[in-house]
Amino acid sequence: MSAFDLTYPRNMVGYGPNPPHPRWPGDANIAVQFVLNYEEGAENCVLDGDQMSETHLSDLVPAEAFPDRSMGMESMFEYGSRVGVWRVLRAFESRDIPLTIFGVSRALERNPLVVAEFKRLGCEIACHALRWIDYQTMDPQTERQHVDEAVQIITKLFGEPPRGWFTGRCSPQTRELVVEHGGFTYDSDSFADDLPYWVKVGDQDHLVVPYTLEANDMRFSSPAGFANGEEFFTYLKDAFDVLYAEGVAGAPKMLSVGLHCRISGRPARIAALHRFLDYVRLHDKVWLARRIDIADHWAKVHPPN
Repeated sequence: MSAFDLTYPRNMVGYGPNPPHPRWPGDANIAVQFVLNYEEGAENCVLDGDQMSETHLSDLVPAEAFPDRSMGMESMFEYGSRVGVWRVLRAFESRDIPLTIFGVSRALERNPLVVAEFKRLGCEIACHALRWIDYQTMDPQTERQHVDEAVQIITKLFGEPPRGWFTGRCSPQTRELVVEHGGFTYDSDSFADDLPYWVKVGDQDHLVVPYTLEANDMRFSSPAGFANGEEFFTYLKDAFDVLYAEGVAGAPKMLSVGLHCRISGRPARIAALHRFLDYVRLHDKVWLARRIDIADHWAKVHPPN
């Protein structure tokens, strides 16, 4: 095998030491993008035929999987859809900052009040799969059916199909199935870069807008993660400061921030989010955008070679 094997399916090189200048609108030094994951009501639950209760991303750490209803876990998720989502949305609305929703179709279907509010606020709705479950070992035909149904639900709820996709706990064939389905401008099932990039899927050029699991409130649920809001704020601030300085030096990047209703929607954590939003607002030449805005910009300014 040569040092640079073109048959190897992973790209370990990327943009290398000289990434392209993104030419963000307004000659911005940084593009900042916030995602609110709306998953509540689509997690593993025996009420939906799952074999075990959910164990992932909650304040029950560690969580045990039960072959029956886990009432504590269910109520943790219910807090996000009943209370947390409204607290987070108000934080963004009061500052006129745009928001992308990674919406799990089954979860959206179960909360018409939230759907109506996402519409009113003009949020981008990117599809976060049909269910908030692990697709790693799902057979391709079942996953294909989930992609189709997920898009149908969002189209019915919002009057138009989603243009972005993020499974999160994806399978090796997820991207191929998304491209096969068609209609998507980008997917975010990657954490591989600070800028969007193109990949070949079959004979098609497909845009990837990378996401983040580190500048993400999910680390409140990790034993090695944030212990309090001040740690979260400091982490986001440091990420912003480094990328902003790189932009001033002539190499602008993109900062993604991931949020969850049941996590950042808690009172002690929303305070950190407020501080960070206000901190970002203190800087000029910052492009606050939805992910679809970044994808459209990249496709126009940096089309595939």
